[in-house]
Amino acid sequence: MSHHHGHGCQQGSATVDYPQTNYGTGAKWIKHLTQGRLGTFNGGHYADVNLSQVLYHHRVDDSAYIKLQVWSAPGRSKPSFAEAMKQKFKPAKKGDEFGPSWTNHWWKVSVTLPAYWDQYEVVQFEFDPDCEAMIFTTDGTPLQGITGGWGGDRRVEFILPSEARKARKFDFVIESSCNGMFGVPWNGDTIEHPDMNRRFRLASADLVVLNQDAWQLLWDFSTLREISESLPGNTSLQNKALVTANAIMNTLDKDDLGSIDRSRKLAEAVFGEGWADKGDKIYEEGPDEASIWGIGHCHIDTAWLWPYQVTQQKVARSWSTQVDLMERYPEHRFTCSQAQQYKWLEQLYPPLFERVKAQVLAGRFHLVGGSWVENDSNMPSGEALARQFIFGQRYFESRFGMRCETAWLPDSFGLTGALPQLIRQAGMKYFFTQKLSWNNINTFPHSTFNWVGIDGTQVLCHMTPVDTYTAQATVGDVNKGVTNHKNLESSDISLLVFGNGDGGGGPLAKMLENLRRIRAAANNSREIPPVNMGHSVDEFFDVVAKKSDAGKALPNWNGELYLEFHRGTYTSHGSIKKGNRKSEVLLRDVEYLATLASLYKWHNPDYVYPNERINDCWEKVLLNQFHDVLPGSAIGMVYEDAEKLYAEVRKEGAQLIEDAWTTLFPTSYPLSNVAALKKRGSLVGFNTTHLPRRDVVKVPLGAGAANLKAQVVQASKDGSYGYALMDCSEGGPIATPTGLFADCMPVSVFTNGSGHFVLRNSSVQLTISEGRISSLVDVELGRELLTPGQTGGLVIFNDRPNYWDAWDVEIHHLETVHPLEFSNISVVAEGPLRASVKSEFKYRQSTITVTISLDAITASMKKDSRSLFIFDAVVDWHERHEFLKFELPLNLHNDVATYETQFGHVQRPTHNNTTWDMAKFEVCGHKYADLSEFGYGVAILSESKYGFSCRGNVLRISLLRAATAPDENQDQGMHEFSWAVMPHVGHFLESDVPQAAQLFNSPLPTRFVAGDGTKSPMLHVGPAFAVEGARNVFLETVKRGLDDKFESKGGDVSVVLRIYEAFGGHAQAWLKIAKHIPVSKIFATNLLEDHEAELSFLDSEDHAHHAVKLNFHGFEVKTIKLVLGRSDIQASSEGADHWITIDKPSFV
Repeated sequence: MSHHHGHGCQQGSATVDYPQTNYGTGAKWIKHLTQGRLGTFNGGHYADVNLSQVLYHHRVDDSAYIKLQVWSAPGRSKPSFAEAMKQKFKPAKKGDEFGPSWTNHWWKVSVTLPAYWDQYEVVQFEFDPDCEAMIFTTDGTPLQGITGGWGGDRRVEFILPSEARKARKFDFVIESSCNGMFGVPWNGDTIEHPDMNRRFRLASADLVVLNQDAWQLLWDFSTLREISESLPGNTSLQNKALVTANAIMNTLDKDDLGSIDRSRKLAEAVFGEGWADKGDKIYEEGPDEASIWGIGHCHIDTAWLWPYQVTQQKVARSWSTQVDLMERYPEHRFTCSQAQQYKWLEQLYPPLFERVKAQVLAGRFHLVGGSWVENDSNMPSGEALARQFIFGQRYFESRFGMRCETAWLPDSFGLTGALPQLIRQAGMKYFFTQKLSWNNINTFPHSTFNWVGIDGTQVLCHMTPVDTYTAQATVGDVNKGVTNHKNLESSDISLLVFGNGDGGGGPLAKMLENLRRIRAAANNSREIPPVNMGHSVDEFFDVVAKKSDAGKALPNWNGELYLEFHRGTYTSHGSIKKGNRKSEVLLRDVEYLATLASLYKWHNPDYVYPNERINDCWEKVLLNQFHDVLPGSAIGMVYEDAEKLYAEVRKEGAQLIEDAWTTLFPTSYPLSNVAALKKRGSLVGFNTTHLPRRDVVKVPLGAGAANLKAQVVQASKDGSYGYALMDCSEGGPIATPTGLFADCMPVSVFTNGSGHFVLRNSSVQLTISEGRISSLVDVELGRELLTPGQTGGLVIFNDRPNYWDAWDVEIHHLETVHPLEFSNISVVAEGPLRASVKSEFKYRQSTITVTISLDAITASMKKDSRSLFIFDAVVDWHERHEFLKFELPLNLHNDVATYETQFGHVQRPTHNNTTWDMAKFEVCGHKYADLSEFGYGVAILSESKYGFSCRGNVLRISLLRAATAPDENQDQGMHEFSWAVMPHVGHFLESDVPQAAQLFNSPLPTRFVAGDGTKSPMLHVGPAFAVEGARNVFLETVKRGLDDKFESKGGDVSVVLRIYEAFGGHAQAWLKIAKHIPVSKIFATNLLEDHEAELSFLDSEDHAHHAVKLNFHGFEVKTIKLVLGRSDIQASSEGADHWITIDKPSFV
């Protein structure tokens, strides 16, 4: 046996001379004190001796080097660059004040550089107007944005072009706007209403030379500090970063510029030797797969704490800044959504649009979203959501030659379960959001998952674990992308969406610098997640899809993504909600009538489908559906703009309908045309829905319209108006006045003169006693529908959310219910067609008038349908922080209530079993909310309201709120709105609630047709399009094809129909097209009208229609495109612009 003595264990290792004696104190540290020291490295109390002293080589601000001239635009006008340059400018200087809020000021700047600055490669002009601004070339090309002030979004530096530095002279123009990134809140609280008279001071207009090495050291130190403060626990990298930062503080000497390089060298202990020389190539080293994918983004609220006009400027500022950064940082990729913002840029800043377009085509500026704006997804109709995608995708394709792959709604206040199907039908399969991280009750359980919509369609969804779309690209953000990821077992990568946002701005240079350093640290340590750059959001999702086996390894979430927050937005700003609903219905009618007018050209052969005018209306409606406008969470200035847009849509829509009427019914007149009503003629209604119907229509009888008295069933007491019964019960487009049918149920009203009123017909009965609804009875069944001992009616709640005033209603508001009583009740109509009582009463500072009516007809033409109780309210509202609702305590029980959503319905709990159930104490619905049990149910129908609640057996509709921030006058003033109570036999799924709700939202357009009608062939034509054989299938939209050439006589002619299943089950329906419409081909398409399948069609049994069989699954949306040919008669006897020929002798 051999023996090794002493040295065998040291083979291969270097020896260290370890001293025998130690007289020192040792290197023990007090870690938290060292950590606390880092905050003194730059600025603050020690600014005169720390890094701040060496950040700049030179700074000059005197008139020898800088000459300023200014012109202030009048009022809140926003002149173009060309307009501004024509004005007379006056001398200005640093320190000048300007304002007030929202005004715009133009600066001509001429700088001259000192000769000795030739030695410097970078010279900057620092312009800080304490507000937002944009720098232009002298020919009007935007160069970059400016964000003044001292917030984290500050960017006041403009790097002079190299040619300017060489010439020592440069002229440019700046437009400054008197608002901050988040508007001008009067007291500094972001969500408060704006201070309309704030003034701003030009704090800086300096030429500066930066010490580039000192700034690089500042960024080194910032990243080291973030690592030491953000990584959890007590790790090697965390301590190394702290030790290194501490050593840098000990090394830096403001009087020894060489200490800057020595300090930067110390940082290589964390970032790696020579890392800084690698620039963007640092991302090519280290791990092959990164955990965090960085993507620059600039969320610009299309309006919020600023009006639309300011957003147009924000877009130009933010995007020009990003183009500038792309040219300096090759790894920078930037993504932005909202076609509306691109269109504004194209219209208002054409040179910048071309620069952006070049970056899009180069693959650096990425299009996402595929929608017109980042819309609210709770309240727009199904068709409006479809149009968001149609208008968005078609704009992107027309301007950039590409469509979006990823839908993008990071900030919308909850997401309807109808979206997955619409996203897929708009050519996308991926979806990004994150707002559910704001839930105030439950934590959403997934980060990456399959989102399965109400019809079963799925999209691949990512909610960034970083929990924001405005990340600052810090170490904490990067680390959170892993530590907060909720399903790492199935997907281990996250998106880091970074850049200043909401008010715009986007990524800053310091963010890109920070990410380079974070990647460098990750290349040398496994304790910090590696970040990659230079990729797109689409590429991120492609990798997720591949690694998850096309989503099979991911969890599913079925149905809506309900935000447990901002529930008050379903009700805030009632006039905007009404404008949205009425505009959607109006445009549906416009498109239907214009389509028919463009096909049936009997009376106006020159009529052309007004495609551009209709699209212009849609763009205004879609714009107002932005997720801070329609929800009612913007400042008052925004609603001034929004109301103007709705008024324009109303005016234009009315004119477009009048043009179509003139083509279809040349001798027809609106009922407001008093002179026309003196002629001989008849009332005619045109049914713009696909449903058979009867309607009670109010008709003027005075001022020469006495000849209409024979066409009304009931006249008012003073004879000024009457009620006509318009019948369209056999289907078809035309409704005509009739007398009471045998199956009508004459109505009556009873009162004992002391506050007891009963509205009744043979179907239903409602009783008001002592100011409350004390009874609701199904007369046919003898069934009381209210809970014994409880009453219904108007109720008021205290409405004082914890912070987000216009946004939130908190669960504790339910603890403060105050019933209101109908008072001063009078009978205003006694039947037999309509019976009504009217209540007018004061509540504090407000006046509330409600007319309750019962008609002799049923809610729909379904055999066992019941009558509606219609509530028409006129409210002069002057309350603050109170919530007006209407409620019914129903003698019904179910664990769920049913609410209409886009292209279907959703069920939500009525109980509080779990916190997930409790969270849905206020929810969004469209045209109805229903509580049913086996055999019976009651629905509340809405024509302009979206907030509902069903807690236990109490069904409520939300009517008015009264927040004071960010609009201090929200909802103050006059409101007119209606709702209806609809008892129905059978469970909801057996009922006619969806049909009745559609009819309630679609008043019958009624005209006066002079003469005997022989000049209006439309009076004798059956429906052009009809869906039969399945009561659960609805025809929603009739319009012309997207690619029709409307001005060309030789172009394609097509009609597009949107049809959906409304009850959640399978169906086999027949689409019938009138035989006189010369259909040549029929296609099933997606929303963008790409052909997906050609459908066969055949003659119907009556030989009067083409018939197409359509199979539906639950909540499925189909788009059917009819391509029209020319009939033999047209080809031989009529011009090429005539498409439809009816056998004319039938009208003689």
